[in-house]
Amino acid sequence: MVSTRPQYALRIERELIAQHFLTVPDPGPEGQIHSHRYTVAVTLLADELDRYGYVIDIDAFTRRVDAIADRYRDTLLNDHADAETTNPSVEWFATLLADELAASVESDRILAIVLEVQEDDIASVRYHRAV
Repeated sequence: MVSTRPQYALRIERELIAQHFLTVPDPGPEGQIHSHRYTVAVTLLADELDRYGYVIDIDAFTRRVDAIADRYRDTLLNDHADAETTNPSVEWFATLLADELAASVESDRILAIVLEVQEDDIASVRYHRAV
């Protein structure tokens, strides 16, 4: 059944450059350290607004997104992964960012986070998770 309630989507985008190397068997040139320009788009979904007419305080949320993006900017993503079990793919990066942001959302009106990571102009991954 499709909900008849309105749904709001608040989106913030940030760019960052980070490095990584893939750890899968036979990664080819992706097994060497290389850089990507990532565009991270975070969308919060809500079906109601707060008393001020906001999905969430955009300034406070932007600061949270910036702080998380800054933690990975100009770093080797492999250093943030469990080297034994994690291949630092763009899918892994999207999941990591979404999970960190979900832990920082302090509103029970937020239903889900949709996080999209564009890797250069080649590929993008979208990860949708409930909050």
